[in-house]
Amino acid sequence: MTERTLVLVRHGQSYDNEQDLFSGLRDPDLTSQGVAEAIQAGRQLLDLGFRFDLAFTSELARAQRTLTLILAELGLSTLEVRQSGALNERDYGELAGLNKEEARGRWGVQQVRLWRKSYDAVPPGGESLAMTADRLVPYYAQEIAPQVQEGKRTLVVAHGNSLRSLVMHLDKLSAQDVADVHLATTQILVYRFDEAGAVLDKQSILTDVRRS
Repeated sequence: MTERTLVLVRHGQSYDNEQDLFSGLRDPDLTSQGVAEAIQAGRQLLDLGFRFDLAFTSELARAQRTLTLILAELGLSTLEVRQSGALNERDYGELAGLNKEEARGRWGVQQVRLWRKSYDAVPPGGESLAMTADRLVPYYAQEIAPQVQEGKRTLVVAHGNSLRSLVMHLDKLSAQDVADVHLATTQILVYRFDEAGAVLDKQSILTDVRRS
Protein backbone atom coordinates (compact mmCIF):
# COMPACT_ATOMS: atom_id res chain seq x y z
CA MET A 1 0.00 0.00 0.00
CA THR A 2 1.40 3.39 -1.02
CA GLU A 3 1.91 5.82 1.86
CA ARG A 4 0.88 9.31 0.80
CA THR A 5 1.99 11.55 3.65
CA LEU A 6 2.56 15.30 3.73
CA VAL A 7 3.93 17.01 6.85
CA LEU A 8 3.75 20.79 7.20
CA VAL A 9 5.78 22.68 9.82
CA ARG A 10 5.86 26.39 10.54
CA HIS A 11 9.36 27.76 11.25
CA GLY A 12 10.61 28.28 14.81
CA GLN A 13 10.42 31.59 16.63
CA SER A 14 12.31 34.35 14.80
CA TYR A 15 13.65 37.61 16.19
CA ASP A 16 10.67 39.38 14.60
CA ASN A 17 8.29 36.96 16.33
CA GLU A 18 10.03 37.63 19.63
CA GLN A 19 9.50 41.39 19.21
CA ASP A 20 5.95 41.00 17.80
CA LEU A 21 6.93 42.54 14.48
CA PHE A 22 5.39 41.96 11.07
CA SER A 23 7.98 40.00 9.09
CA GLY A 24 6.66 39.35 5.62
CA LEU A 25 9.65 39.10 3.31
CA ARG A 26 12.10 40.33 5.94
CA ASP A 27 14.69 37.68 6.75
CA PRO A 28 15.30 37.45 10.51
CA ASP A 29 17.09 34.45 11.96
CA LEU A 30 15.75 32.13 14.65
CA THR A 31 16.03 33.07 18.31
CA SER A 32 17.49 30.57 20.78
CA GLN A 33 13.91 29.58 21.54
CA GLY A 34 13.27 29.10 17.82
CA VAL A 35 16.30 26.83 17.57
CA ALA A 36 15.05 24.81 20.56
CA GLU A 37 11.59 24.57 18.99
CA ALA A 38 13.01 23.29 15.70
CA ILE A 39 15.18 20.71 17.45
CA GLN A 40 12.21 19.56 19.52
CA ALA A 41 10.02 19.31 16.43
CA GLY A 42 12.63 17.07 14.84
CA ARG A 43 12.81 14.90 17.94
CA GLN A 44 9.03 14.56 18.09
CA LEU A 45 8.85 13.58 14.44
CA LEU A 46 11.60 11.01 15.07
CA ASP A 47 9.81 9.64 18.15
CA LEU A 48 6.60 9.32 16.13
CA GLY A 49 8.41 7.30 13.48
CA PHE A 50 8.38 9.82 10.64
CA ARG A 51 10.88 9.47 7.81
CA PHE A 52 11.01 11.59 4.68
CA ASP A 53 12.02 11.18 1.07
CA LEU A 54 11.91 14.84 0.05
CA ALA A 55 11.59 18.29 1.63
CA PHE A 56 10.46 21.71 0.46
CA THR A 57 11.06 25.12 2.01
CA SER A 58 10.98 28.82 1.21
CA GLU A 59 13.78 31.18 0.25
CA LEU A 60 13.83 32.73 3.75
CA ALA A 61 16.41 31.87 6.40
CA ARG A 62 14.05 31.20 9.30
CA ALA A 63 12.32 28.40 7.40
CA GLN A 64 15.54 27.00 5.93
CA ARG A 65 17.27 26.88 9.30
CA THR A 66 14.25 25.25 10.93
CA LEU A 67 14.29 22.57 8.24
CA THR A 68 18.03 22.01 8.63
CA LEU A 69 17.64 21.51 12.40
CA ILE A 70 14.68 19.14 11.97
CA LEU A 71 16.52 17.04 9.39
CA ALA A 72 19.59 16.83 11.62
CA GLU A 73 17.48 15.37 14.43
CA LEU A 74 16.00 12.86 11.99
CA GLY A 75 19.42 11.83 10.70
CA LEU A 76 18.45 13.10 7.26
CA SER A 77 20.86 15.99 6.73
CA THR A 78 21.58 14.87 3.16
CA LEU A 79 17.89 14.71 2.16
CA GLU A 80 16.97 16.43 -1.11
CA VAL A 81 15.58 19.91 -0.36
CA ARG A 82 13.81 22.09 -2.90
CA GLN A 83 13.50 25.83 -2.25
CA SER A 84 10.92 28.11 -3.80
CA GLY A 85 9.73 31.69 -3.39
CA ALA A 86 6.22 30.33 -3.82
CA LEU A 87 6.50 29.12 -0.20
CA ASN A 88 7.68 32.50 1.12
CA GLU A 89 5.70 34.32 3.78
CA ARG A 90 3.11 36.76 2.47
CA ASP A 91 4.48 40.21 1.69
CA TYR A 92 3.29 42.59 4.42
CA GLY A 93 4.34 45.69 2.47
CA GLU A 94 4.43 48.82 4.64
CA LEU A 95 3.65 46.80 7.76
CA ALA A 96 6.90 44.82 7.53
CA GLY A 97 9.21 45.65 10.43
CA LEU A 98 6.50 47.38 12.45
CA ASN A 99 5.47 46.25 15.90
CA LYS A 100 1.85 45.10 15.79
CA GLU A 101 0.83 47.60 18.49
CA GLU A 102 2.51 50.38 16.50
CA ALA A 103 0.56 49.30 13.43
CA ARG A 104 -2.71 49.27 15.37
CA GLY A 105 -1.99 52.79 16.61
CA ARG A 106 -1.36 53.99 13.06
CA TRP A 107 -4.20 52.26 11.18
CA GLY A 108 -6.61 51.08 13.88
CA VAL A 109 -7.27 47.73 15.54
CA GLN A 110 -9.95 46.56 13.11
CA GLN A 111 -8.01 47.46 9.98
CA VAL A 112 -4.87 45.68 11.16
CA ARG A 113 -6.92 42.61 12.09
CA LEU A 114 -8.41 42.58 8.59
CA TRP A 115 -4.95 42.75 7.03
CA ARG A 116 -3.69 39.95 9.27
CA LYS A 117 -6.60 37.53 9.26
CA SER A 118 -8.95 38.14 6.34
CA TYR A 119 -8.62 36.47 2.97
CA ASP A 120 -8.97 39.46 0.66
CA ALA A 121 -7.68 42.55 2.52
CA VAL A 122 -4.39 43.84 1.07
CA PRO A 123 -1.96 45.67 3.39
CA PRO A 124 -0.44 48.75 1.73
CA GLY A 125 2.22 47.62 -0.71
CA GLY A 126 1.80 43.97 0.26
CA GLU A 127 -0.16 40.79 -0.42
CA SER A 128 -3.53 39.53 0.77
CA LEU A 129 -3.83 35.91 1.81
CA ALA A 130 -5.65 35.37 -1.49
CA MET A 131 -2.62 36.66 -3.39
CA THR A 132 -0.37 34.37 -1.36
CA ALA A 133 -2.62 31.44 -2.27
CA ASP A 134 -2.47 32.44 -5.94
CA ARG A 135 1.27 31.70 -5.98
CA LEU A 136 1.40 28.87 -3.47
CA VAL A 137 -1.51 26.61 -4.43
CA PRO A 138 -0.41 26.20 -8.08
CA TYR A 139 3.14 25.41 -6.89
CA TYR A 140 1.71 22.85 -4.48
CA ALA A 141 -0.41 21.29 -7.24
CA GLN A 142 2.45 21.17 -9.76
CA GLU A 143 5.48 20.38 -7.58
CA ILE A 144 4.50 18.98 -4.20
CA ALA A 145 1.24 17.04 -4.62
CA PRO A 146 2.58 14.80 -7.42
CA GLN A 147 5.50 13.77 -5.19
CA VAL A 148 3.12 12.90 -2.37
CA GLN A 149 0.85 10.92 -4.71
CA GLU A 150 3.86 8.95 -5.94
CA GLY A 151 4.38 7.84 -2.35
CA LYS A 152 7.27 10.12 -1.44
CA ARG A 153 6.99 11.06 2.23
CA THR A 154 7.19 14.83 1.97
CA LEU A 155 8.07 17.54 4.49
CA VAL A 156 7.30 21.24 3.93
CA VAL A 157 8.72 23.89 6.28
CA ALA A 158 7.36 27.36 5.61
CA HIS A 159 5.54 30.28 7.25
CA GLY A 160 2.38 31.10 9.14
CA ASN A 161 0.49 32.70 6.29
CA SER A 162 1.85 30.68 3.39
CA LEU A 163 0.86 27.55 5.30
CA ARG A 164 -2.53 29.06 6.18
CA SER A 165 -3.24 29.42 2.47
CA LEU A 166 -2.28 25.78 1.90
CA VAL A 167 -4.37 24.59 4.86
CA MET A 168 -7.31 26.53 3.43
CA HIS A 169 -6.87 24.65 0.16
CA LEU A 170 -6.38 21.20 1.70
CA ASP A 171 -9.16 21.56 4.29
CA LYS A 172 -11.51 23.24 1.79
CA LEU A 173 -12.09 26.19 4.13
CA SER A 174 -14.12 29.23 3.27
CA ALA A 175 -12.71 32.76 3.32
CA GLN A 176 -14.55 33.25 6.61
CA ASP A 177 -13.21 30.05 8.18
CA VAL A 178 -9.57 30.75 7.35
CA ALA A 179 -9.66 33.89 9.51
CA ASP A 180 -9.64 31.60 12.56
CA VAL A 181 -6.69 29.47 11.41
CA HIS A 182 -3.46 30.08 13.33
CA LEU A 183 -0.28 28.01 13.31
CA ALA A 184 2.07 28.28 16.27
CA THR A 185 5.81 28.29 15.68
CA THR A 186 6.96 24.75 14.80
CA GLN A 187 3.40 23.46 14.88
CA ILE A 188 3.26 20.23 12.88
CA LEU A 189 0.36 19.27 10.61
CA VAL A 190 0.24 15.76 9.17
CA TYR A 191 -1.95 14.99 6.14
CA ARG A 192 -2.56 11.58 4.63
CA PHE A 193 -4.18 11.18 1.23
CA ASP A 194 -6.01 8.51 -0.73
CA GLU A 195 -5.09 7.43 -4.25
CA ALA A 196 -7.30 10.16 -5.73
CA GLY A 197 -5.54 12.89 -3.75
CA ALA A 198 -8.34 13.45 -1.25
CA VAL A 199 -7.40 14.02 2.40
CA LEU A 200 -7.98 10.88 4.47
CA ASP A 201 -7.01 12.34 7.83
CA LYS A 202 -5.20 15.22 9.46
CA GLN A 203 -3.21 15.41 12.70
CA SER A 204 -1.96 18.50 14.52
CA ILE A 205 1.05 18.33 16.85
CA LEU A 206 2.42 21.14 19.03
CA THR A 207 6.07 20.98 20.05
CA ASP A 208 6.82 20.85 23.78
CA VAL A 209 8.88 24.05 23.72
CA ARG A 210 6.06 26.57 23.73
CA ARG A 211 6.42 30.02 25.22
CA SER A 212 4.83 32.11 22.45
